[in-house]
Amino acid sequence: MIRRLFNACLCRPEDLRPSREDLKVIGVFNPGAALVGDEVVLLVRVAEQPREQRPGRLGLPRWEQDGLVVDWVDEAAWRPLDARVVQHRESGLVRLNFVSHLRVLRCGSGREVTGDTGVRFEPQGESETFGVEDPRITRIDDRWWFTYVAVSPHGPATALASTRDFRSFTRHGIIFPVENKDVVLFPERIGGEFKAIHRPMCATPFTPPEMWLAGSPDLHHWGRHQPMLGSVSSWDAGRVGAGTPPLRVEDGWLEIYHGSARPVAGGVGVYSAAALLLHPEEPHRILRRSAEPILLPEAPFEREGFVPNVVFPTGLIDRGETLLIYYGAADTACGVVEFEKKQILAAVE
Repeated sequence: MIRRLFNACLCRPEDLRPSREDLKVIGVFNPGAALVGDEVVLLVRVAEQPREQRPGRLGLPRWEQDGLVVDWVDEAAWRPLDARVVQHRESGLVRLNFVSHLRVLRCGSGREVTGDTGVRFEPQGESETFGVEDPRITRIDDRWWFTYVAVSPHGPATALASTRDFRSFTRHGIIFPVENKDVVLFPERIGGEFKAIHRPMCATPFTPPEMWLAGSPDLHHWGRHQPMLGSVSSWDAGRVGAGTPPLRVEDGWLEIYHGSARPVAGGVGVYSAAALLLHPEEPHRILRRSAEPILLPEAPFEREGFVPNVVFPTGLIDRGETLLIYYGAADTACGVVEFEKKQILAAVE
């Protein structure tokens, strides 16, 4: 691992007011990050559950046209799969026990949260019934574009939105259908087209977990899909996917990605982060990769929470000599870590 120059927990559930008085915030995590002028702005995922508890019932929240509603279901008819998911015993279908929206926070120099702007990006439409999650922000031309996970009874899909000011947003719809997550956009065209890394979630285990690359003429229509990176060791045997949007460096593209160990019963496996160096003109080609994770859950706020032992990188700010990497910690809090850039580049073989 690389020495942390700076590390802090930026925001916890108790730091934010819930969107409604009958809800409680259980997680503020997986932040997208953008440098707006001289200020860092975070677009964070806020997970909420009903405050009310009813004996023998489970309160499962969802969004519909008029706002958030709670389905109170027979607790005995459902079994927990992990801290986040319950499964209907008869049908085998699953539900989340929370619902998420996105919120804009001000982060000043990037090392502490300085305020909640009150701006929210809330679920809309059938494809976002169970919430919006895990934004990744990329500046392309004159605006910021962000991918996010749209969760519904159809499964998790990836949608696209954009903004010029982080006060209002334009939705561009689903760009990768179910089941596909962890989509990050490259900040410039490569070979005349936009590029994205994505993570197909294969239900049939023909292969270990993989990341893929895709191309697009317009950010809306995606094709030229090809596998890019698969799991290679025990630390990423459970899942592997993009983390922060790629950063252009001298020798290619630097990608900070995540992996998780195979889960044990009732858990999701330890989540860690590693680094890749991608070819500048053919980013499906991996030039070098770190031999081991560069970031593991070590701090108490990374090891303890709603889902323990998780560091999940989602945002990056280039400070020249150093990089600020923003991440979700234990599916509960937002963290930031500062690394020396040359040390990350030296870690890739």
